Amino acid sequence: MSKVPLTGAVYGLASALLFGVSTPFAKLLLGAVDPWLLAGLLYLGSGLGLYAYWLVAGVSKHHRAEARLSRTDLPWLAGAIAVGGVAGPVLLMVGLSSTSASSASLLLNLEGLATMAIAWGVYRENADRRIVIGALAILAGAILVSWQGNASGFEMGALAIAAACLAWGIDNNLTRKVSNADPVQIAALKGLAAGATNLVLALAMGANFPPLTFVAAAGAVGLLGYGVSLVLFVLALRHVGAARTGAYFSVAPFAGALVSIALFREPVTLQLGLAALLMGLGIYLHVTEQHEHAHVHEPLEHEHAHVHDEHHHHEHGETDPPGEPHSHRHRHDRLVHSHPHFPDLHHAHNHA
Repeated sequence: MSKVPLTGAVYGLASALLFGVSTPFAKLLLGAVDPWLLAGLLYLGSGLGLYAYWLVAGVSKHHRAEARLSRTDLPWLAGAIAVGGVAGPVLLMVGLSSTSASSASLLLNLEGLATMAIAWGVYRENADRRIVIGALAILAGAILVSWQGNASGFEMGALAIAAACLAWGIDNNLTRKVSNADPVQIAALKGLAAGATNLVLALAMGANFPPLTFVAAAGAVGLLGYGVSLVLFVLALRHVGAARTGAYFSVAPFAGALVSIALFREPVTLQLGLAALLMGLGIYLHVTEQHEHAHVHEPLEHEHAHVHDEHHHHEHGETDPPGEPHSHRHRHDRLVHSHPHFPDLHHAHNHA
């Protein structure tokens, strides 16, 4: 029996690792600048860096395999930017101003739960018992590694943090709608819009602009931890859907904890070991998934990066790009077959 490719899992875990590793470095920067201003610099660094790369790649002699954003993608992307790039960080800053650190760390793990709940409940992504158990194990590990042993800090600010996580969960599912397009273009636009908005708001609230060396450091952290991480996140959305990507991204706190051990010489605890076991169990259940049944592909016309596999038998015209992978508008005829699959761009079918 053929296996489902692990590409989406690799992208999702790499995205989580980059974001998790960036968190301790962002904490090092946080003591020297207003938190809201730092959020703007991180996002802006990711947007500017990715946009520069996108421009260079766009004028290079090599063919761009990824599809550009279309006019129909813009409402979904605008919604994702407004909810996740602007409202989410603002709600987080409001919450952090009146919530203890232990509560905030714990509550931030609600993003993965929100992403999964919306994907399963609203967009009807398939999830069998194995996937649900795996997702809960990963989420439990993320909660455990964030737990500080003090549950007394759930003040009113906790509602704002929970709302921020809901905003990011909505953002992740809206971004899933445009994941067929160039992930670098998507991440660059999100970073530029969110960074500029948060930077302007922070300066309007009286924050002082830091030295250029600090700006460069924040930009570098933002480019890797927010920009490249988001590119990988979008690729994971394309391959495995929002729910599974959200589950994989929940390992980010564990990655951050490991870096904190080396960076701040924090002790290795039983709590961290148990979290690693839970996350390892959840990841194992996900990557060994064998979801296979007879399913129908209805006629579909779209554009995205692809190779000529069992789902792409179309003929090429004179103007279509050579080589693989490549991107051009193509049509899928009705197809009925059975094979292992994830809820990717071609497998969003309903389940009985």
